[in-house]
Amino acid sequence: MIDVINKRKYFFGFSGTLVLVSLILILVFGLKQGIDLRGGTKWQVNFPQSELHEDDLRKVLSEANPTLDFSINNLGEKSFIIRLPDLSEEDHQKYLEALRGLGVVREENFSSIGPAVGSELRQKSLWALIFVMIGISLYVAWAFRKVSEPVKSWKYGVVTLVTLFHDVAIPTGLLAFLGHWLGVEIDTNFIVALLVVMGFSVHDTIVVFDRIRENLLLNRGRGLVLSQIINQSISETIARSINTSLTLILVLFAMLIFGPSSLFYFILTVLLGTVFGTYSSIFVASPLLYVWRGKGAV
Repeated sequence: MIDVINKRKYFFGFSGTLVLVSLILILVFGLKQGIDLRGGTKWQVNFPQSELHEDDLRKVLSEANPTLDFSINNLGEKSFIIRLPDLSEEDHQKYLEALRGLGVVREENFSSIGPAVGSELRQKSLWALIFVMIGISLYVAWAFRKVSEPVKSWKYGVVTLVTLFHDVAIPTGLLAFLGHWLGVEIDTNFIVALLVVMGFSVHDTIVVFDRIRENLLLNRGRGLVLSQIINQSISETIARSINTSLTLILVLFAMLIFGPSSLFYFILTVLLGTVFGTYSSIFVASPLLYVWRGKGAV
């Protein structure tokens, strides 16, 4: 039998350190928002017949409009992403004509979103995350209402909320770090990735909690202590949890390596969330239940 409860301080220390570091990264660096969250233009261009550098594009655009605020990222293979304020179609054609002075140019993508739309999307994304976390915790509390001793049913919901925060904070901290050093932006794909992580994580947590509930009911009056029942429940479900997560992790690794570059950070977020979500379901959620137990006998 795996003795998770007696080693809970190590697991709490590891998780607490990761979450603390993630929160510090988020507070210090912030999250670099994409155009769909803050508004603006994302323009991907390709010069199939020319070997150019970012400075070449920067010079041309600056000459077209000396006050223009923009940034350029070289994607390799003669492709560049130019980020600008919200552009009218007239300005779009003006800058496109200026770039044609560097050679044949091919537009691979042009997305422009107004600041009002970006602000609305940002607010709705934040509320979506909050409502999903609260909704999941309320559902878990309701689902475990028949098990009230020695752990109150509402505590299952609160513990689930804590573990969900753990699971989304760590990949968010990594994206804050990558945004500061590599210019990685978060967009609506990142919000969707966090929602996917929460859905998979709570599924894993409920599997462990459900086995704890079953063993609490089966062993009621037999003199077993809560730590024994939780360790037994984890031992009975850990293989299933790891095997289920491993199938998804292998697929995500394959997509990370061979998938499209536009989805790289979406896949990375889901991958990290899956790994830490599986970890928290086994080594954080159940020990938290034990720490927060009531005084009733099993």
